[in-house]
Parts: sequence; C-alpha cells; structure tokens
Amino acid sequence: MIDRIDGLRGAPPAARPGSPAPAGGQRFAEALAAMERSPLEFSKHMVRRVEQRGLRLDDERVSRLEQAVSRAEEKGSRDSLILLDELAVVVSVRNHTVITAVDEASRKEQVFTNIDSVVIAEPARNGEQERDIERS
Repeated sequence: MIDRIDGLRGAPPAARPGSPAPAGGQRFAEALAAMERSPLEFSKHMVRRVEQRGLRLDDERVSRLEQAVSRAEEKGSRDSLILLDELAVVVSVRNHTVITAVDEASRKEQVFTNIDSVVIAEPARNGEQERDIERS
C-alpha cells in the first residue's frame, strides 16, 4: 500500500544489519521536507531509496518532477519514467505517486517495464521546458 508522507510517518525504519547505511542525515531531512511539501505522493519504497542511496531531492528538483508529471498527464500517460538529471524516476501518473528512483550508479543494466512514456526533465534555464518522448 502507498501512503502519503505525514511528518516522519513515511520515514523508513532504521537500517537493518547488512543493509546500506543511510547517507547524509541532513540531505535526507532536506529531501523528506521537499517531499512533504509536494502535492505528489511518495511511496515508502521511494522514501527508502532516497535515504539508502543518498539521492538528492530538494525543492527545485521536486518542482521539476511535478512539472514532468503534469506534462505526462497532459499526454495521457499512465505510468512514466522521468529522467531527472542523474535520476530515473518511476511515477504512476494516474495516481500522482512516485514509486521509485534509481541513480546512475544503480541503474546499470536495469530494465524498466510497464511504462507508457518517458519524460526528460531539463533544468529550467532560459525559459526551456521539459521535453517529453512518448513510446509508440
């Protein structure tokens, strides 16, 4: 089941023996705060990935992710892979739920299935917007 993050309720339990140590507590706190402010839902799995892999998700990146989800929704996408800088983010567009994210180091030889679109989110500069590529 996917739950909205309220306070620290969505935060994963302490790392278990043998699992990667959480990266940068301050970075995770910043990411968690940005996710809480977003209208998007973030799965518990996604929150764990951000913590375990030390993924950088600040307000600017979350805002760009929201814009990319909106673009996918405008095109009628249901499930999308959003490329956000070095991150590949899987989103249920219909539910406005971020399922998971993978960074460059972790996505070697990965296969993404059950998606109907890819959105490439570019940094906002000189009025440029996201470019989206839909799978035929």
